[in-house]
Amino acid sequence: MDIERVTTGIKRMFQGVQILFVAFGALVIVPLLTGLDPNVALFTAGIGTLIFQVVTRMKVPIFLASSFAFIPAISYGVATWGIPSTLCGLAAAGLLYVVLSVVIRVFGIEVVTRIFPPVVVGPVICIIGLSLAPVAVGMALGMDGGVQVVPVETALILAGVSLLTTLVIFTFGKGWLKLIPILCGIAVGYALSAALGIINYTKIVEEAWFSIPAFTLPEWNLAAILFIVPVAIAPAIEHFGDILAIGSVTGKNYLEDPGVHRTMLGDGIATFVASFIGGPPNTTYSEVTGAVALTREYNPLIMTAAAVCAIIFAFIGKIGAALHSIPVPVMGGVMILLFGLIASLGINQLVRNRVDLSAQKNIVIVSIILVTGIGGLFIPIGDFKLAGIGLAAIIGVLLNLAIPETQEVKA
Repeated sequence: MDIERVTTGIKRMFQGVQILFVAFGALVIVPLLTGLDPNVALFTAGIGTLIFQVVTRMKVPIFLASSFAFIPAISYGVATWGIPSTLCGLAAAGLLYVVLSVVIRVFGIEVVTRIFPPVVVGPVICIIGLSLAPVAVGMALGMDGGVQVVPVETALILAGVSLLTTLVIFTFGKGWLKLIPILCGIAVGYALSAALGIINYTKIVEEAWFSIPAFTLPEWNLAAILFIVPVAIAPAIEHFGDILAIGSVTGKNYLEDPGVHRTMLGDGIATFVASFIGGPPNTTYSEVTGAVALTREYNPLIMTAAAVCAIIFAFIGKIGAALHSIPVPVMGGVMILLFGLIASLGINQLVRNRVDLSAQKNIVIVSIILVTGIGGLFIPIGDFKLAGIGLAAIIGVLLNLAIPETQEVKA
């Protein structure tokens, strides 16, 4: 019996490493792009997943890690207020999830979908992807913070190879390979960069094998809270789709058991804890859902093993140093596809939910959300301003509630 348990444990740990391998590329990109620590992101992904499992009573085989939806908000927040203040806004976004879980528990999911329908959520997701387009292009051209760090000719080669690799794996990959297009694109781009001699290995050599992640506590900042919290609307609504997706794979109704209020609560607490110690907000990973569908291994203990592996890797200092050594153009090439996919997901929200864009109410909402979000509209409130994706989301919610279904809006 003891041998059987040891064998089962080793198998679970190996399966957990596979899951972490699938999530790894997307997991570390968020901190690398926003100035947060990738080792902290690994730690908070592990802790967040364990928290989610406790809250949902170990019933949902899902892995939580860095959310792409918050990249624009984190980047702006770090540049404007610094990391501690930005973390305050991100922690508050986690609390919004908690509030939504209570609302769902008391009033049902219909109330949330009424306030945040696809006609609002879809274009908000589009803005997230489109607002990041200049960042991806700038990185692909070898620029970092407005400074040319890699010659344009070399940068375009590296970005092109990274993008092409990611596209090929994403389009033609089979089995496990299809689940890691980002990781493959970065790996091939990194290898080419090494061959061209543009990688600085100094920090990797100097960094210790064992290192405490750079945990950071939040600092109170009301402006950051008001700017970042509305951004949580889109990933909160997407949470429902992710839970439905994993349910369709396993053949179970997780909206009923353990209940979407519990899954939302787990996501919210995980995001709050992650942000409170310096990590990016957490979200459920569709890549992991694809891995579950491929392996047909539905035991949540596999996600527990993945979480433990993530926590262990977080304390390996050379991992963080290696991640920071990835050349900017390599990241840029992968980001061109990834940020475009985020925008496409917003369009998919409209298509999948059959939003009628010939209806004047819907076209007005979509149009105003896109222009205000991409155009950079802001509303000054005292010493700070409400702007960006958050403002666009609030405007969309208000328009949806204010414009009657039968009202015709003339151009």
